[in-house]
Amino acid sequence: MNATLVAVVLSLFSAAAYAAAAVAQERLAARHPGSGTLRLLASGAWWWSVGLNAAAALLHVVALRYGPLTVVQPLGALTLVAAVPMGARVAGRRVTAAEWRGTAYTLAGLAAILVTASGSAPDEVLSVSEALTVSAVTAGLIGLLARPGARPGLRHASASGFASGVASALTQTVTVAATDRSGPLLSVQVVGVALLVAAFATAGLMLSQTAYRGGLGAPLAVVTLANPVAAAVIGLTLLGEGLQGGAAGVLLALAGAGLASWGVVLLSRATPEPLPASAPSHPAREEEHPVAAVLALAPGSASPEPALLPRPTSEPGHLTPL
Repeated sequence: MNATLVAVVLSLFSAAAYAAAAVAQERLAARHPGSGTLRLLASGAWWWSVGLNAAAALLHVVALRYGPLTVVQPLGALTLVAAVPMGARVAGRRVTAAEWRGTAYTLAGLAAILVTASGSAPDEVLSVSEALTVSAVTAGLIGLLARPGARPGLRHASASGFASGVASALTQTVTVAATDRSGPLLSVQVVGVALLVAAFATAGLMLSQTAYRGGLGAPLAVVTLANPVAAAVIGLTLLGEGLQGGAAGVLLALAGAGLASWGVVLLSRATPEPLPASAPSHPAREEEHPVAAVLALAPGSASPEPALLPRPTSEPGHLTPL
């Protein structure tokens, strides 16, 4: 099977798992606003969402072994595409026309990117000095965006996206270097970069949890956009990845990126339709397990009680260009 096709399929499953984790995290953040890290660590539901993230990350790691960053990372936008119907189903509402339009634009833009970015399995990796430089610059940027006292919101979401994007780039270096039979399995490069991956992946998770205190839509949109931006910059400048089709391919990729970005923005700004007046209203149950509510979305299953609505709205202008 074509390596790029394998990467795309794995990325689809990874996006679905990330979406389920994001919906569960948002429900936890809305249920316990202002909760500190220690309280989250004591929550079994939060650890279930961490497990979903871990499963998604594992699929993502394997995808990075078979496909270049410029293919795998943009597919992360499918996380928001999947999170919208999941969040709507958990909340007991319908997906709006605006959300369907956002989904269509995002998918069309991703298709254009895949046409131009398709390539062979990666073989270039970051050197130790390059990995350290990228990590230092990213750490400084994260510290600036999520400085102490900063109000949780889009800055934390941007920091989370950059952390996750850099973690993916470093992960690709680890997987390619570790599977290179010409060198030792646990070289200094592999071990050192793996530690950096763990640090940035953890930072991305905690920053996103903080960002979701203000709702799911806008923060997840920013995470979704910042992540591939960071990874694409590394892939194009340091890993020798390119775009097919020459100047026309570059223009098509830029158009696709713009279309996908607009679709993501539409998804983040869409206003949920209120429940019909005849629909029974059930108060949120404190004991309801957020992850169980997400995982219960099996075909033919009964609709869950409308509980804490994901809030995918944001004021115009709040989404700063990345």
